[in-house]
Amino acid sequence: MDSLEIRKLFLSEIAKTEKKVARYEGMAQPIAPDNAIGRVSRMDAINNKSVMDAALLKAKERLVGLKRNLEKLDTDDFGVCIKCKNKIPVERILLAPQSSFCVNCAR
Repeated sequence: MDSLEIRKLFLSEIAKTEKKVARYEGMAQPIAPDNAIGRVSRMDAINNKSVMDAALLKAKERLVGLKRNLEKLDTDDFGVCIKCKNKIPVERILLAPQSSFCVNCAR
């Protein structure tokens, strides 16, 4: 893959991830204590909020990693494991952009 194709992939993934972040932020609103929805329903809502908070955190980490790797795209540091200095496949970078390690070093 050339850098133009990789840039397009990154921009596409960034746009998708930004939409996810916005959707998760809307779904992760606090549960009002005076909300009369019943005890079991309230517990379910609190549990769902915890799940949304975790998904939101993961999406934000992914977004930061995608933007960081997009900035590195035309430098010598792009796609290089910081531990072993071997090349990281683009597929791995897109799958786990928050990681700066190859699969072997990440274990």
